[in-house]
Amino acid sequence: MKTYKSFSCLLPLVLLTFLLSGCYSFSGVNLSPEVKTISITNFSNASGQGPSNLQQFVTEDFKDYFQRNTTLRILPQAGDLQIEGQILSYSFSPAAIQRSDLPAGGNVGLDQAGANRLTIVVQINYTDTKNPTNNFDQSFSGFYDFPPTLDINLISRAQIQQITERIIYSVFTKTVANW
Repeated sequence: MKTYKSFSCLLPLVLLTFLLSGCYSFSGVNLSPEVKTISITNFSNASGQGPSNLQQFVTEDFKDYFQRNTTLRILPQAGDLQIEGQILSYSFSPAAIQRSDLPAGGNVGLDQAGANRLTIVVQINYTDTKNPTNNFDQSFSGFYDFPPTLDINLISRAQIQQITERIIYSVFTKTVANW
């Protein structure tokens, strides 16, 4: 009876090990074993807006994210996976319109922004040289809401990075996570 109890204790561990060694990955990356490299070209800024080094921020953020979350080696060009990008839009708009209180004269209150929104749109051309059915050319966007009292010229690198991280996560899940 002892061997039966030992086996029944080991069985769940063996099954768990077997399941975890299969296709699942803790990082969520689902890559063919033949894919070993990625190239991410320098992004261009077709919007003509934003900080002068915006394209550098976006390019470096993409490279950093893929390097941290995959085992892919980053090459300057001709990787097994290739990402080319262009910043299409860097725009501000009111995000939460609020009606101000009625003035004492009884006239209708004014609509004003309760928050402003910075939106960045990036066009991604993705090439998978090992499996061309995964290729796509698509735009991705992200935004950041900020108080109307904040001068748009004082948007920080950290606030822009919050936007780019959302965009990069969307690209990451579409390219190497296949979710």
